Amino acid sequence: MKQTILGAGGAIGVELAKALAEYTTDIKLVSRNPKKVNETDTLFPADLTKKEEVFEAVKGSAITYVAIGFPYKTSTWKEQWTPFIQNVVDACLKYNSKLVFFDNVYAIGGNNVNHITESSPISPTSKKGKIRAAVDQIILENMEKNNLQAIIARSPDFFGGTATQSSMIMNLAYDNLVKDKKAQWFCNAKLCHSMGYVPDLAKGTAMLGNKADAYNQIWNLPTDPQRITGEEWINLFVKELGKENKFTVLPNWLVKGIGMFVPIMKELAEMNYQYDRDYFFDSAKFNKYFNYTPTTHAVAVKQAVKQINDHQDKTTIS
Repeated sequence: MKQTILGAGGAIGVELAKALAEYTTDIKLVSRNPKKVNETDTLFPADLTKKEEVFEAVKGSAITYVAIGFPYKTSTWKEQWTPFIQNVVDACLKYNSKLVFFDNVYAIGGNNVNHITESSPISPTSKKGKIRAAVDQIILENMEKNNLQAIIARSPDFFGGTATQSSMIMNLAYDNLVKDKKAQWFCNAKLCHSMGYVPDLAKGTAMLGNKADAYNQIWNLPTDPQRITGEEWINLFVKELGKENKFTVLPNWLVKGIGMFVPIMKELAEMNYQYDRDYFFDSAKFNKYFNYTPTTHAVAVKQAVKQINDHQDKTTIS
């Protein structure tokens, strides 16, 4: 049974390919420049902003996973996300492929992030959130009206695996600490903030995709249920790296100000509602259904640091 990953070169795509190997040896990796993860993988170079290439990528797939990440820029998201997902949905309907969409939680805004479950209302309070809400709506409407077999698998911000540049906590904490600089956090480090561990998220996505009863639902992917704060996240990295426990909190007004000169900060400023109040991602539905115990935060940080060190050692040797 062919299972296809659209956006196979990113942090989630790589780990998802590893996880899918437990279910099939017929995995197709689709990206601009795909590289094998498993020996039997099929590589399919494609520009997924083009409709005809999306259709060719989906053709022949029993299950299509969307793990793509467009550049983190509102204008790019506005231009590319909804046409892309509409093309994917249309291709899945044409070729009778199931769809598993690896989603974030941007469509949930305001105080609804205090406790995020599968029943949390779509309530975007940011420009990017409104785009992701529109994407979700396309999938949900086609599930209801056109018999699309689909799963929306949601994740909080994540770290681990190959997720370094695309991981907020790695940028704020790890990258600064290894340079003997102060770690950073947004808005308030005393508030709860959930993070997902990439290997767990990828494994959960594969488990959902290969469980017939999981379709036509929204799922929160497996995440350690322990509530910890931004400061406690930093402390976990401090302990693992053996660095001095110092950090700086960047208030929202400062992030907005820096955004006038640093483009990525401008993009991040509107997302600070995830940092100025408690932000808890609840995956109890998944954990109970699959009898799954997610990796604890402490072990995840330990493994994430080890993965980076092992990768650096291999790079040095080669």
